[in-house]
Amino acid sequence: DKGMIHNLPQQRDDWLTDPIARFLRIETVAGTILLFFTIAALFLSNSPWSKPFLEFWENPVGLHIGSLDYTRSLHGWINDALMTLFFFLVALELKRELVLGELRNPRNAALPMAAAIGGMLVPAVLYLLLQVGQPGQHGWGTVMATDTAFVIGCLALMGSRIPQSMRVFMLSLAIADDIGAILVVAIGYGSNISWQAIALAGAGLLIIRLMARFGVRNIAIYFIAGILVWTVVDTSGIHATITGVIL
Repeated sequence: DKGMIHNLPQQRDDWLTDPIARFLRIETVAGTILLFFTIAALFLSNSPWSKPFLEFWENPVGLHIGSLDYTRSLHGWINDALMTLFFFLVALELKRELVLGELRNPRNAALPMAAAIGGMLVPAVLYLLLQVGQPGQHGWGTVMATDTAFVIGCLALMGSRIPQSMRVFMLSLAIADDIGAILVVAIGYGSNISWQAIALAGAGLLIIRLMARFGVRNIAIYFIAGILVWTVVDTSGIHATITGVIL
């Protein structure tokens, strides 16, 4: 009952937590925070403090028990683990549009998919034109990805001034572009792809799908299963962030 909730005594820290909660619910805050930390990172990376700043992100973090050594740098955990969660959340919004929203019509979904293909091919062709015959020409695949985080940050800064259709289009383009680029880098540049690990990950995804079919609704079970699938994909030689999109 809302009346009962309003009559509850306020905690001493409500004066601090309530304004912060309201502030974080404003969508433009995400874009502003992203812009602020991007500028701060660029400044620190090109300042006299660049060496300790960059060295901080290379500190190893992980699990080391006997022969088991599952550690990587802070930078690596952000790129591989936190970005997986980011792609999972973004892909949930995209799936909602595919099932219930504007992209449920295949003709509407075809446009952002075609734009994503162009977004991969054009940078790669321009790169090759500039690098043909040069030592760096083999790096054409590294320029294909769209930075989904910055796309979402820009959309958040625009707020309600852009139509929902534009937001859906940009999200679809960025995610499809990133998936394509991840696959290109994994297949074209990966030298130690483990097909056994990929098959095991596929089996794990099938089990998760069956869990959903049989009505399993326990979030903890899905969380554990998702971590196990992520771990297997991470050892397969394919960038583990794609796990978030598939899940």
